[in-house]
Amino acid sequence: MGIFLSVIESTDQQPGELAVRIPQDGSAETNFGSQCVVRDFQRAIFRKDGKATDMLEPGRHTLTTKNIPILTKVLSLPFGFTSPFRCEVVFVSMRTLPDLKWGTREPVPFRDKELGLVRLRAFGTYGLRVIDPMVFASTLVANEARYSAANAEEYLKSTIVQSLNDWLGTHLTSVFDLPSKYDEVSRELGQLLDNDVKRFGLSIENFRVNAITPPEAVQQAIDERSRMGALGDLGAYTRLKAAEALGDAARNPGGGGAAAAGVGLGAGLGMGQVMADALRQSQQPAAPAPGAAAGPSVADQLRQLAALHKEGLLTEAEFQAKRAELIKRL
Repeated sequence: MGIFLSVIESTDQQPGELAVRIPQDGSAETNFGSQCVVRDFQRAIFRKDGKATDMLEPGRHTLTTKNIPILTKVLSLPFGFTSPFRCEVVFVSMRTLPDLKWGTREPVPFRDKELGLVRLRAFGTYGLRVIDPMVFASTLVANEARYSAANAEEYLKSTIVQSLNDWLGTHLTSVFDLPSKYDEVSRELGQLLDNDVKRFGLSIENFRVNAITPPEAVQQAIDERSRMGALGDLGAYTRLKAAEALGDAARNPGGGGAAAAGVGLGAGLGMGQVMADALRQSQQPAAPAPGAAAGPSVADQLRQLAALHKEGLLTEAEFQAKRAELIKRL
């Protein structure tokens, strides 16, 4: 037996649902004179044979030829306006859905000018709302019984990641510049996405990039580079590492037994030499007099760096980062 709708309304539309179709499947009978109740956050789209024809604003409406004129033209009513006709109604929510989440399922490859190929992960939030209910009901909702934010998110996540990849390739040269780019990338990606979803009757609001994160090893290299930039030269850097190691040894004088003591003795001798060299360097004049011998060559500094790394005073990330900096001077 078919469904007859004397009162058409959607009373169970949840906050996360953008559209609810009445009836859930197929179409139902109604006639002119029936009531359609549209709540203040809704728009009601009448469809005939799957095609959107009319839209009702919030309020209680008695179906007449006045408020659904296009549907009236589509229908053939040889027996008068009291004759039943079949239709379906899509109730579209006009609420803004805030704080929807997006993120990269897989890391996005990025070619960094200094670090080479780096894989980045990113995540953030955005808001979504319907701005054209007729277009939205005809394109994305189609024959779905219910259309929620989760349906839209599946499409938007892939679009966001693709747009992010394009933006990184054209606007960013190094991950070292990322912290200063979040506002810019949020604004520009938000505009790109908003223009893209308008064809579906949607709008993107308050798009935010909360973080773009490289792998842990790359993050360590970024931290070490920041530290080296603050320290300035290799002499200052080695003095810092020697001081850190001496401090660790002082806090744990006998923690590793005889073997650890031997290692600590070797490291202490090495650090003593480093400290003596650093002290001599600090006592040298700021600028050499004409004809005076030049400071340590890049090759000598590389050897010194390798010795520090071999003694365990430098981590692999610290060694590689400083080595790359010295090689650039060759």
